[in-house]
Amino acid sequence: MVGASGYAGGELLRLLSGHPELRIGPLLGASSAGKRVAVIHRHLPALADTEIGPIDAGLESGELLAADVVFLALPHGHSGAVASRITGARTPLIVDLGADHRLVDEHDWNQYYGAPDGIRHAGTWTYGLPELNGARAAIATSTTVANPGCYPTGVALGMAPLLAAGLALPRDVVVVAASGTSGAGRGAASHLVGSEVMGSLSAYKAGGAHQHTPEMTQTLSEAARSPLSVSFTPILAPMPRGILATTSAPAATGVSTEAVRACLQDAYGTEPFVHVLESPEWPRTADVLGSNSVHLQVAVDGAAGRVVVVSAIDNLVKGAAGQAIQNANIMLGLDEGAGLAAEGVAP
Repeated sequence: MVGASGYAGGELLRLLSGHPELRIGPLLGASSAGKRVAVIHRHLPALADTEIGPIDAGLESGELLAADVVFLALPHGHSGAVASRITGARTPLIVDLGADHRLVDEHDWNQYYGAPDGIRHAGTWTYGLPELNGARAAIATSTTVANPGCYPTGVALGMAPLLAAGLALPRDVVVVAASGTSGAGRGAASHLVGSEVMGSLSAYKAGGAHQHTPEMTQTLSEAARSPLSVSFTPILAPMPRGILATTSAPAATGVSTEAVRACLQDAYGTEPFVHVLESPEWPRTADVLGSNSVHLQVAVDGAAGRVVVVSAIDNLVKGAAGQAIQNANIMLGLDEGAGLAAEGVAP
């Protein structure tokens, strides 16, 4: 594993510690190199004395080449360079939790991620959202998988089947989504301290500025088989983890709430991690805490002529580490749910 100090990296270590088939190999990092896991992740006592090694030394020694699968949990813009160095007679499977290999359009990647560091698009890997139509088979035959972003995961799983079925029209897609503070990473920032966050909701990177906008646009356009645009407003919520996303689009003529619910139920009826709630229940972030699950509910707003889908995920599990393990399980031919929980933690 490369990149063990962030929230996603810590969650990945927690889940891997309980995986029945996978064993944690060498841990490599940049700023965390030379530190013990206990210093960074105090909630992982079983790994407390494991030391994180420097990335360059780990690559040069060939440690990673002995692994069956390598997880890259690095900041955006850093995975591409590391992945390009993981080569040899026995190249492991790779799952990238960062954004380096998600986007097809090089211009979009350079616009949202390349500046100001001058880092450029590293290429496009198989997009690792297993529940999307046809994705699971592609993941199973891939050696490199790009783990989706947290916001795009909840949005795509809610809206993609409706666009694919023609029940929602591919235009004027609007997303308003609230995320816990862990989505911003562990870096110190004044707007993330407790006294600024508690008791307050705040919008940020609105008006198409958020880096997940092109990923949502790409995924939903593919589902609709037609180019579309997405207006995305992210909101910072006073909680550590979780995402509640509301996505809406124009409804096709005559579409009912019953029809769109039936579409989602047909799409996910056999999926262990995607749950369409019974009416009149609506998703809550508390119900997916600690799980790899997605909770969905949908309605047609007849007065506005729009389909409205609400999704809830844990941004660090289904939105990051859990989905990475789900992808690795598929790539390795293991039980897809190995090491993952479909049930949340309550209260």
